[in-house]
Amino acid sequence: MSKVHYISPKPLTYELMEDLANNHYKLELSDEAVGLITKCREYLDNKMLNEHAPIYGITTGFGSLCNRNISKEKLSLLQRNLVMSHACSTGDEINPEIIKLMLFLKAHALSLGHSGIQVITVQRILDFYNNDVLPVVYDRGSLGASGDLAPLSNLFLPLLGLGEVRYQGKRYESAEIMKKFGWQPIDLKSKEGLALLNGTQFMSAHGVYAMLKAFRIIKFADIIGALSLEAYDGRIEPFHENLQKVRPHQGQIQTALNFRKILEGSELIAHPKKHVQDPYSFRCMPQVHGASKDALNYVANVLLTEINSVTDNPTIWPDEDLILSGGNFHGQPLALSYDFMAIALSELGNISERRVVQLISGLRGLPEFLVFNSGLNSGFMIPQYAAASMVSQNKQLCTPASVDSIVSSNGQEDHVSMGANAATKLLKVVDNTERILAIELFNAAQALEFRRPAKTSPYLEDFMAQYRKIVPFIEEDRIMYIEMDKTIEFIRNGSFGK
Repeated sequence: MSKVHYISPKPLTYELMEDLANNHYKLELSDEAVGLITKCREYLDNKMLNEHAPIYGITTGFGSLCNRNISKEKLSLLQRNLVMSHACSTGDEINPEIIKLMLFLKAHALSLGHSGIQVITVQRILDFYNNDVLPVVYDRGSLGASGDLAPLSNLFLPLLGLGEVRYQGKRYESAEIMKKFGWQPIDLKSKEGLALLNGTQFMSAHGVYAMLKAFRIIKFADIIGALSLEAYDGRIEPFHENLQKVRPHQGQIQTALNFRKILEGSELIAHPKKHVQDPYSFRCMPQVHGASKDALNYVANVLLTEINSVTDNPTIWPDEDLILSGGNFHGQPLALSYDFMAIALSELGNISERRVVQLISGLRGLPEFLVFNSGLNSGFMIPQYAAASMVSQNKQLCTPASVDSIVSSNGQEDHVSMGANAATKLLKVVDNTERILAIELFNAAQALEFRRPAKTSPYLEDFMAQYRKIVPFIEEDRIMYIEMDKTIEFIRNGSFGK
């Protein structure tokens, strides 16, 4: 039986978002949410009966057409036309997990009672979510300014019986699936099209998806880094508490503490060392990993604020008899943050690849390319190539999107965030970094075997035992991408990163 989550004004958390992502929930509107949505809609309906002054997007056109008044009998058609004409996303289909996040985040934002939406409209969004009827949305077309207009239009076309959806792995015209479930197309009232299309849910959903992955990646970066340190016969002194106290960045302190805990009880780390220092890629892990942690924490807080916000326009306060047109849909907070996050994750990949190079270079008693009979066997030569390729691509992807802007809507929308571009390229950086760390794990595990019979810490011995269940020691050349893919799955699904 599916669990139930009640949509309410209660703030969202990452714990909830991860729970929803990993488990099959049915979404229902709470009584409080229904009350807030109904109150706002009734206020707007009553306002429309007596208001003669134009209200942007409700009795006027959109964007640079805001000076065009629309007659009351055409307000529903205005909203329908808005959804159809703005459905201009293009490119590659969005990951189904992100589609579900978009539906959920929009339903939550609308439930806060400031958008003038109908209850039936929000309920239909939940119907799509609950039955895994996922609108076909593409990854390009949003400027991240008036919200994510183009992709959100594609997301909500099916509410009108238009556009396409995926259901049970197949692509259908939405009208066909709506008929199957007995759903009638929604007859949009005034403001509803804007309520659906204005907003940052494309950017936000990508960010939540990336952040949940990043939380796992950052934990694995410390574990894998510690394994590499052991395999390289590294020193523990750079992780001493005193060093962190005199430069007390929180991420640095936490990283050094993590390493001390992970390496507790290790024979290898306790062995006397012939070398007095390690290369920066090992010695400076508290500083580099720690700075990335601090960056991710900052971005996580910005994103959490965003997904608990109202970002459509205009915004309505029934109790204050107030309708304001502003710019809460502008994605600048997310655009800047995603660029920062991409850089932070890219650096985790950058330093990881440098550790790989040290491990395969034939230093400190390790064989060149970590294999017996090198020459006949190439061993771990080319996994490093793959890591280097992705490190370089990450550098290219870290060119900031947020410093760009382009004029749209005949000059009315003259500064845009490019937050959607920041969001989509962030996902590529996340994926690359995850794969780079997997390659380091593949190398570090291999290198550690050359230190036997000495043992690492109990924690890392357990980690190695779990890893060795799926990826063996490489005695001689074999097809390496298969083992790399297994390692990636270990990082994605293993319990150690929780």
